[in-house]
Amino acid sequence: MATQTQVLIDRAQARRTERLFFIGMSIAFAGTVFAGFARTYFLRAHFDPTPLIPLLRLHGFVFTSWLVLFLVQTTLVATKRINTHRRLGIAGAIIASLMVIIGTTTAIIRAKIIQVPPGSPSPLVFLTIPLGDMLVFAVLVISGFYFRRKPDTHKRVMLLATIGILPAAVARLPLAFMQQGGPFVFFGVTDLFIIPCLVYDIVTRGRPHRATLLAGAFIVLSQPLRLIIGGTSAWLAFATWITQWS
Repeated sequence: MATQTQVLIDRAQARRTERLFFIGMSIAFAGTVFAGFARTYFLRAHFDPTPLIPLLRLHGFVFTSWLVLFLVQTTLVATKRINTHRRLGIAGAIIASLMVIIGTTTAIIRAKIIQVPPGSPSPLVFLTIPLGDMLVFAVLVISGFYFRRKPDTHKRVMLLATIGILPAAVARLPLAFMQQGGPFVFFGVTDLFIIPCLVYDIVTRGRPHRATLLAGAFIVLSQPLRLIIGGTSAWLAFATWITQWS
């Protein structure tokens, strides 16, 4: 009887830890995005009277919708409302698809007029960064939906997919070193979000989950690879060609 009681206590504690971790990470994502885009999107009226073009308003709305949905979905799982969580998965698939389409379109159009952060490469080279974000996000979200019947894998991959789209917000955080550090700084700060995922796995499982390792490595390794590709003549020729149609 005592053993059975301890098992129930351990399970309850595990559920509580999981709930705190995933909801806490969702809130951290939302806070980072708000802080990064407060001046240019969320609180723009207080800092810049110039209205955003429709494409950027749509971009902000769709990406914000993903963060809101992600928080809602983690809360539904934490409260054991799994059926509602699954039904909302359809909305997640639609929003994710729109994010990739709109994010890619925006990146290509903005490559002709964007002012890249100090320490960053030229706009055509820099284009590999937002397009890379979209590729990483798409691959991880598709993987997450594929493993939707394996909850442990599914939730970790979707969590890492959301980390994959944070560099744009992190790069805009109102911090001096962030504004001057270039891609490796904002990539590095973004990658710090992966550490709590590994720690959570070690604390709860005794070792990192395979999904956390693979998805985390995919994000981290893609970052320098983008800059390497962006500096090649083949990429510059392609980027020049594709931006001329925007």
